[in-house]
Amino acid sequence: MALNKELLDILACPKCKGDLELTRPEDGLICRSCELVYPIKEEIPVMLIEEAIPLAEWPPEQGA
Repeated sequence: MALNKELLDILACPKCKGDLELTRPEDGLICRSCELVYPIKEEIPVMLIEEAIPLAEWPPEQGA
């Protein structure tokens, strides 16, 4: 999955409005300030605060 570089440049954390970085397997967007990961599902970033996963719990368990 290749997230468009231009899209990544304009996306911001919905909680703190900070910068996001792509996870290495490109399955989530990390906000280091909030220590949250916004998952990418079917090539679409899920930018809802209530859907974010704490960085300490990332990656989520597969098959759950």
